[in-house]
Amino acid sequence: MARNRESKIELTAYDDLFETDESRAEANLSKIREIPISEIDEFPDHPFKVLMNEDMEQLVESVSRSGVMTPATVRQKEDGRYELISGHRRKKACELAGLETLKCEVKELTHDEAIIVMVESNLQRTTILPSEKAFAYKMRLEAMKRQAGRPTKDNYSPVGNNFGFATSSDELAEKVGESKNQIFRYIRLTELVPEILQMVDERQIAFRPAVEISYLSEEQQYTLLEAMGYNDATPSLAQAIKMKKFMQEGKLTDEVIQSIMQEEKPNQKEKPAFKDERITKLIPKSIPRGQETDFVIKALEFYNRHLQRSKAHER
Repeated sequence: MARNRESKIELTAYDDLFETDESRAEANLSKIREIPISEIDEFPDHPFKVLMNEDMEQLVESVSRSGVMTPATVRQKEDGRYELISGHRRKKACELAGLETLKCEVKELTHDEAIIVMVESNLQRTTILPSEKAFAYKMRLEAMKRQAGRPTKDNYSPVGNNFGFATSSDELAEKVGESKNQIFRYIRLTELVPEILQMVDERQIAFRPAVEISYLSEEQQYTLLEAMGYNDATPSLAQAIKMKKFMQEGKLTDEVIQSIMQEEKPNQKEKPAFKDERITKLIPKSIPRGQETDFVIKALEFYNRHLQRSKAHER
């Protein structure tokens, strides 16, 4: 009797296990649905850009032909609308293809959980801009800290020595496969003004100089931006470190920034605009670097006008 009772209990528990698995599978399937695109909102402060490039064109063609194969991920908000967590490119492709709905998996996530999922899914991209990594790492690290109940800090150390960030930054470093120091360097980029951050994305300014520049105030960064344009040059790491040091000493004036940017960098020696010495000898030394071609063009225009006037007088 005892054995039969034990067998029935074991059998019942075994059946319940399978019923639970089946119910879970059904529940998961029920969470994948076609949702009107008009009811899906973008993720707040989403750091990853949706580029209109050749890859997007191919994705639009694929969606037009076969629909969305991998569901996007959303969560339902309190107002009944949906928040897009992953699948921003798929959503855009559907819009361009003229579709009105997007296949989505609806997940029950808190805001911080949604941030972590959003960053994880987008870091799988083959190409990620420095600015995208910067804001993504910052958002995820802050979300991880809130989940762990640790107080947040606004000051990110480039060498990762903020005690409050120790555990969360170690976890993030392990997950994304970058050193903790490198993660903090990326986060420093969020302190750059938009124009300089775009230059980092476009590889006009190297990563490490950009990290040093991020310590300058907004006003100082815009002064530097003007100096870069005037001198047609970007700061080297040594120049960026020098500006940061002057800033920390309270001595970084507009004149100092301009003076530093006018320095000739060893790895960026001036290249002559013209190889022919007969031309370079005729260009005054007072002409600024990079403006030699403009000077020669204006000189030729002046000479041509002179020839035309001479011909007119001969007539």
